[in-house]
Amino acid sequence: MEFFCYHRDRPGSVTLREELVEEHWSYMDGFEKELIARGPTLAGDGDTPTGSVHIVDLSDPAAARAFAFDEPGYQAGTYRDVLLRRWRNMLGRTMWDFPGGRTGGNRFLVLGLGPEQGADLAVPSDQDELIAFGPLLSDDGTTWLGTAVLVKAPDADTARAVLAPHRYADIEVHTWEFGGRR
Repeated sequence: MEFFCYHRDRPGSVTLREELVEEHWSYMDGFEKELIARGPTLAGDGDTPTGSVHIVDLSDPAAARAFAFDEPGYQAGTYRDVLLRRWRNMLGRTMWDFPGGRTGGNRFLVLGLGPEQGADLAVPSDQDELIAFGPLLSDDGTTWLGTAVLVKAPDADTARAVLAPHRYADIEVHTWEFGGRR
């Protein structure tokens, strides 16, 4: 089962996050084979972290909750909240298989949230810039709750346009970069 996990940083937690970076990476090393995508979201300056995205393939919702809430930054109070949802890998690949590579250009996390109907359930025909794409689902995988996309795009507005705006209650766009050890 695939899960989307987004830890949003608590304001003023950058120093704590930096102190825990090795613990975080070591924790994620234990999930190397299960990770589909990972990386931080960043503030407008392109340097200050605002959150941490992980898309991971785990056995069940209980394992996903353990993954999210046993993470060292969560345990230490780095994050203000966690969005954890079942997810379906519509591209059938990991971020490391993305033909556009790790560097060059801007990358974004786009989250389309609710309303009560399914939207963007099919992968867009132009997939060249999609790093990850899939629906956010209830724990049992039956109820559509939104869509999560990692995309390479020239700017936030172009990234937002990957989703049909009239079909969502809200669309969030966050600067994102490939994560992992540097």
